[in-house]
Amino acid sequence: MHLIQAIIHQDSTTTNERTREKVIPQEASIPITMAKENSSISSADSDTQDQLQNEIHSTSSSLSDENPNDHCSVDDSDVEAVALATKTADENYLPSQSLMSSSSPYPLIRSVDGISLKRYNPSPSRFSAKDVIVPLRGELNIPIHVVTSGSIVDYSVQSKDFDIGFGIEAEREEGVTIVKEKARQDSHQRAINGRFLVGTVPCAVIFTFDNEFSWFREKKVTYKIKVTPPSFDNIYRGRRTRAKAALHVVSKDKESAEARLENVGSKHGTLLQEIERLETELQEQKKSLGVVEKEENWLKERVQLRDVQEDLLTRRLTEGWEDEASVQKRVSSDGESSNDDDGSEGVEV
Repeated sequence: MHLIQAIIHQDSTTTNERTREKVIPQEASIPITMAKENSSISSADSDTQDQLQNEIHSTSSSLSDENPNDHCSVDDSDVEAVALATKTADENYLPSQSLMSSSSPYPLIRSVDGISLKRYNPSPSRFSAKDVIVPLRGELNIPIHVVTSGSIVDYSVQSKDFDIGFGIEAEREEGVTIVKEKARQDSHQRAINGRFLVGTVPCAVIFTFDNEFSWFREKKVTYKIKVTPPSFDNIYRGRRTRAKAALHVVSKDKESAEARLENVGSKHGTLLQEIERLETELQEQKKSLGVVEKEENWLKERVQLRDVQEDLLTRRLTEGWEDEASVQKRVSSDGESSNDDDGSEGVEV
């Protein structure tokens, strides 16, 4: 998705103190007053990416000069440019990587659907504060959360007595877009008025008042910010344009996934065959292992048997046989007895 920045009469010198909303002085710690709540303003993360910038030439008045009956605050001369910017944003819609990687189908569908129309309120939301203090060597950030593509943001800011640094950024999950480069402005001499269209949603538009360059003076700023949601017709067209773009991306991704699936399926079949072959070979190897182990055990027993036999034979050869020693001892004993008998027979009395 793209952030379409349509700047209308940027840095206008016209100011008007007449306003139809009550401006309440604020402390710097709580600088925002919401005059009217709107379902199109809420906190949300972003699924968006880049930006396009289209200049719109218009003679529309500043925030303080708007017609109370004109809820959209878009003059006839703006309609064509706003419609073109919205159309460009919708045509450049691309589902983010996080949406395409989601395991659920519904985050992408919700991104295409946008805000629910059941409780949709096309009336603008307003944020304002008067004489908000920006401390010396400090800055003040005003975050405005926008969740409806095609919303128009009008702003008018002015400082009191001294200049101030001012800039606008659009923060999203995937990055930051510079809407207005931060620079020192002579906003104490003339109000800074501007308008831009938000095509990237959801996002947080950050209005920054920078006083870091000042070592001695705090500054006071007054701001008026209005967020005007798109018309129902723009929402209808945007949904259909985004749906076509998303369908193209989804179909291409499906084709790629199917091709990869076919390739992976072929590899899966090959691997299964290889595993089957290896398992058969493993069974054969296990049988061979059983034969080898059986022979190994038999040979171990045979070696042990031969060790015992070697030991017994060696002892016999070196020490002789026990029965032979017994025979020799008996023979020797019998011989001595025979000699004694022979001697006694030769003596006569």
